Amino acid sequence: MMDPCPFVRLMIESLSLKLPLTTNSVASATGIHSSATPCYCKLRIKNFPPQTALIPLSQDTPPEHSNSNSNSNSNSNSNSSSVNFHLDPAALRRLQNKPVVLTVSVYTGRMGQSCGFSGGKLLGRVGVVVNIDGSVTKPVVFQNGWMKLGNEPAASLHLKVRTEPDPRFLFQFGGEPECSPVVFQIQGNIRQPVFSCKFSADRNSRSRSLPSDFTMHNINRGWMTTFSNGKEKPGRERKGWMIVVHDLSGSSIAAASMITPFVPCQGSDRVSRSNPGAWLILRPHGVSISNWKPWGRLEAWRERGPVDGLGYKFELVTNSGMTSGIPISEGTMNIKKGGKFCIDETLKDSRASPLSNIKGFVMSSTVEGEGKASKPMVQVGVQHVTCMADAALFIALSAAIDLSMDACMLFSRKLRKEFLQDEQDFLS
Repeated sequence: MMDPCPFVRLMIESLSLKLPLTTNSVASATGIHSSATPCYCKLRIKNFPPQTALIPLSQDTPPEHSNSNSNSNSNSNSNSSSVNFHLDPAALRRLQNKPVVLTVSVYTGRMGQSCGFSGGKLLGRVGVVVNIDGSVTKPVVFQNGWMKLGNEPAASLHLKVRTEPDPRFLFQFGGEPECSPVVFQIQGNIRQPVFSCKFSADRNSRSRSLPSDFTMHNINRGWMTTFSNGKEKPGRERKGWMIVVHDLSGSSIAAASMITPFVPCQGSDRVSRSNPGAWLILRPHGVSISNWKPWGRLEAWRERGPVDGLGYKFELVTNSGMTSGIPISEGTMNIKKGGKFCIDETLKDSRASPLSNIKGFVMSSTVEGEGKASKPMVQVGVQHVTCMADAALFIALSAAIDLSMDACMLFSRKLRKEFLQDEQDFLS
């Protein structure tokens, strides 16, 4: 495996606001927010999408206003939001020797827009100069303390702005997962094949959804009873899909197997959240490649609402079985536009994080919208890859979330030929 690509995470933490009594009272009296979090901020860096975060009010009296890099953040609020900007190799090249300004605009009132007008009142802005040079190799703190908030008398904003290296392995599928593509590792302009994928779809044989010599270790057999018991009409279920990831020697080192068919809810043509389809992400167990062990479980469904969405939930498997899985990623992405599947523990409240042994960025994978050609781009944090088999698990997971976009397609529409194994499938 080649060296990882340089990434840097720019983090804005310990956000807290101190307002004069009159402003504080007015903000609380609006009833728009609770007195604990009556304000929010918009964070902007040139050429990056802006981000928004709630800001809690500080109960402490701020020290003398300063924009220096204070080592103390005793007046910050540990419950505040954290905002992250991810700087990829292209952004790092663009920002090299070019300090940028992080602008934080603080508002009170309703967050968002109504009828085209902003619902919040601007209280003030602060700017922090960020120089990325050197951040690739070591952590850097640019601001940690209170700053005067614009022209608002006695108003102060506390924030900590820092960067840390976040190197990642970068992979890309050479084609759509259902077309059994090669997977390349990318570093700069170099593309090196590291994996190959084999996709299969056999609706007529549920046993084909796992290798013929598959053996599950230390997993509750209840996992395998989640198949539909009733006999489905032709074209009204999608089942038996599997993608196996091989290394360059041809050995199977990871797989994603559809263990629960994707079926439409009664009287509808969509997979519902109440009855999602599911995949197992598998890894070899022991010295024999004939034994496999579940590593993760992915559920997917089609969300209803103003915008059609692909809903998903991913959890790590424990030895106790499905009932004790550890959820680490859940969300919705736009069916038409696609999105990004991401596991990033730093985006969660550290007190609520279920994975005390997993920190920081884990992985992300691009997913194209329905009907669009998809060649997933996969990023994996260096700390989570000790061997090729580790990376292959994330490749299998990426394939599963991408294939779920097809599995959740409305049943009134036809799948492409790669998913269809017999003539009956064309009746959907």
